[in-house]
This record gives sequence, C-alpha cells and structure tokens, in this order.
Amino acid sequence: MSLTDQATQPRAGEALDAQAVDAWLKAHLPDLHGTPTIRQFPGGASNLTYLLSYPERDLVLRRPPFGHKARSAHDMAREFHILNHLNAGFAYCPKAYLHCADPAVIGSEFYVMQRVEGIILRADLPQAAGLDAAGSRTLCEHFIERLVELHQVDYRACGLADLGKPQGYVQRQIEGWASRYEAALTADAPRWEAVITWLREHQPADHPHPAIIHNDYRLDNVILDPQQPTRIIGVLDWEMATVGDPLMDLGNSLAYWIEADDPAPIQQMRRQPSNAPGMLSRRQFVAHYAERSGLRLDNVDFYHVYGLFRLAGIIQQIYYRYFHGQTKDLRFAAFIDMNRLLERMTLKVIARSPL
Repeated sequence: MSLTDQATQPRAGEALDAQAVDAWLKAHLPDLHGTPTIRQFPGGASNLTYLLSYPERDLVLRRPPFGHKARSAHDMAREFHILNHLNAGFAYCPKAYLHCADPAVIGSEFYVMQRVEGIILRADLPQAAGLDAAGSRTLCEHFIERLVELHQVDYRACGLADLGKPQGYVQRQIEGWASRYEAALTADAPRWEAVITWLREHQPADHPHPAIIHNDYRLDNVILDPQQPTRIIGVLDWEMATVGDPLMDLGNSLAYWIEADDPAPIQQMRRQPSNAPGMLSRRQFVAHYAERSGLRLDNVDFYHVYGLFRLAGIIQQIYYRYFHGQTKDLRFAAFIDMNRLLERMTLKVIARSPL
C-alpha cells in the first residue's frame, strides 16, 4: 500500500452493497466499466468515506454514519451543494459529481466526488514523507494560510450566500451545541454547565466580516502533494461548512491542535501530527493567522473555549451511538474519556483567561 492509499476493508457493519452502488453509478456515468473494488478510508468518525476503484477510474463516495444521527447533521445534499459551488472560489475543493437522494440504493443518501490522490496525515508524520522540522513548519504555515484564503473567499460570488446566517451566528452556535450536547448525554458524561455559562457571558458581537468557514479544519482533513508534502492540494470534509464568524473556525482548529508540550493524557487524544518538531505552538498558530488575515484577535480565549466545547459535543454525539449499541466501532469506546479530558482542558483555559 502506498503512502497515498490508506483505504482498507470496510469496518464491521459499514460495508456497502457493491452491486447496488455499481448499478446506480453506471446509470448516471455511462463511461464506467468493470466492477469496482470498494474500500473504506480509516477516518470518518462522522460521515463515512469509501474509495470506489474501477479499472480505469477512482471515485470517492460519502454517506452518513449508521445508527442514531443528530437531526441537522449529515446532510449529503448540502455538502454536495457546497462542493459544487465553492470550487469556483477555493480550488482545494474536490469536484462533486453525483448526489443520490434515494435511500433505497444503499440505505441512505450519498454523493460521489473526485478522488484527489495525495498524502493524508494521521496522528504521526509518516517517515516516507521526508518532512524535517523546517518542512513541518512550512507545512504548518501553509495550513494556516489556506484557512485564511478560505475566509477571504467571496461566498456570494460563488453562489453560497444562502449557506448560512451570519447575524447572531455566535449565539446560535453556543445555544445549538448546548442543546445538542444535552440531547446526546449519557449517564457517564460530564454536563459542562460551568463552561456553557462562561461562553454565554463572554460571547462577542457578530463579526464585521462573515466568511465561509469549514468548521472542521484539521491536518487530517487536508491532502498533501506526494512530490512536495508541504504543499496542500485538497481540503476534505465540508459537511459542517457554513457562513459565519471566521474566528469560530480558528477556535475549532485550535481545539484539535495538540502541541509537543501538552501533558501525556492530552497527547493520547491527538489525531494529527501537530506535535512534530517544527510545528507551531497554539500561540504561534494564532499569531500567524492574525498576521496573514489582518484580523484582530483580542478575545481568542473565547474562541478556543468554544472550539473545545464544540469538539466535546461532536465526540459525545458519536459516543452516544456507541453507548446505545447503534455502532460496533470499538474506536468510540474511549470517547467518554476524551470528553471528560476536554472539559478539564477547557476549565484550565478559562481559569487563566484575562476575559
């Protein structure tokens, strides 16, 4: 298996009906020939991603997870719409080809898109990528610069003016994640009451320059050029993209950014190589974003706290499915421990914040 091909056999309970997928695709893409091999990419704690390999062409299929789903999540039509339009202003979006709204085909709606072949990072830098400390720093800077570039896209010109409502965005996110967290509570989960109260008391006014925000921008959601691994050639997982406060997007990325000096329990949560030699610290991350975007970041602690709480909400929604036996994916058993750790991390940010 090459550095750019990490797809494996589908996880237990997550296999697709290859015959049904093939028949539907050939009815809409008559240039397809042969029988596809279907494998699954190892990410996908939320929407699931599959590699469909035909003899002459690779495609990627995205579908919602099996089991309980949050009411407003996993909208395949919306994600398909975003890719189709945003590609005109942000060249790192894969091209989306087809959307299937008929759940009878594979048990849910899905869409099919272009495969952008490259390196997708996981928890640690692969040695074969050849990135030393200087290369890691360059990659990190490029990663931040692509986020700034996204936030500067003219979303109206791309036909995405109706994607979100920037007015009242911050308040809606706080209240929305508080409600979603409450709906996904299990008996063993922390309640996050002190954090929710702090967010409500410190929320800023609407940002004067709303932007397209990715809402899940991490190193393992970008694709690197195999020939030049510091160069980003694609950005994946647009299911939560919207129009809103760009600093909320920054806060989400900071929540994932575990640096080398973080304690061992936090390191165990890491799913991207943000701790590698040469990678920027969270403070340096914020400084580089501020320099390239020209935005003021006086209250970055609010956005960091929000990002950590939102991440806990996502984790708890996934753990809820595991807790109630709606998924057999053993990766999710430890999500309750991650949730508890995130609450402790968040309370420490609040305790040292000057806000």
